[in-house]
Amino acid sequence: MNLVQKTRKERILERLRELNADPKRSLGQNFLISDHVVDKILFAVKAEPFSEMIEVGPGLGALTEDLIPVAAEKNAQLTLIELDSNFAAEWRKRFANDERRRVIEADALQVDWSTLQLSPNTLFVSNLPYQISSSIAVERSIAPAGLTRMILMFQKEVAQRISARARTDAYGLLTVIVQAFWTTSTVSDASPGDFHPAPNVASRVLQFRRRPEPDFGKGTPIGFLKFVKAGFSHRRKLLARNLVSEYFRGAPGADKIEPTFTKLGLLPTARAEELEPQKWIELYREISN
Repeated sequence: MNLVQKTRKERILERLRELNADPKRSLGQNFLISDHVVDKILFAVKAEPFSEMIEVGPGLGALTEDLIPVAAEKNAQLTLIELDSNFAAEWRKRFANDERRRVIEADALQVDWSTLQLSPNTLFVSNLPYQISSSIAVERSIAPAGLTRMILMFQKEVAQRISARARTDAYGLLTVIVQAFWTTSTVSDASPGDFHPAPNVASRVLQFRRRPEPDFGKGTPIGFLKFVKAGFSHRRKLLARNLVSEYFRGAPGADKIEPTFTKLGLLPTARAEELEPQKWIELYREISN
């Protein structure tokens, strides 16, 4: 009888052999094999209550196997969103007779999250595929509140952009959108060796806590995204010029920019990266009203 417990990596490799599968680079499949990083994620997951949990990209269960008992302990619904058809089929088989578990075979960026009927105080956890991480962070930010916390893995460079301060090179559209809707903190860093196969970059897990909904006046979250995107469209140009050319595009309203800048104490020479997220909210609200 073998009393030696298999490592997380050994379990992942064994599952790959059983399924006669290889990690798919096209789907960003880098499986988490570090007990240390998983323990840090689990500590953050357990630290605050939640009524439902969503995981994107459960894959072979490197993280999921530990999330299942936590969700059960909290008596929480668990939803897995998996694009790989083989993995999705395995999870459906696993949860066939469990009403508190559901599997959605889909691209997380194509799912209509409004149809998920999320319960209040939902937690979103994921070792995100790098190619969708920024888009997921933006989409879940401007979506109607439902997710109150997120614990997500990013390429470290993307995580640094999310946490960046104004007037730095890393500060941009992603920073403003995320920080307008969430407060963020670092859960753990992860090296390439913490994954199989090892990516070429370092990673970082961030925790997001939902802020009170920003006051956009007559504006909307989607409108705010378009507004900020226009402001950062040409970083070397003045913010006012970007808004005239990219946001208004000749439509009425561009004449509001100069008096609004004056009202908010912004210089005509201000550039997009100089405005803190709260100032972006104030500017958008004034322009929208």
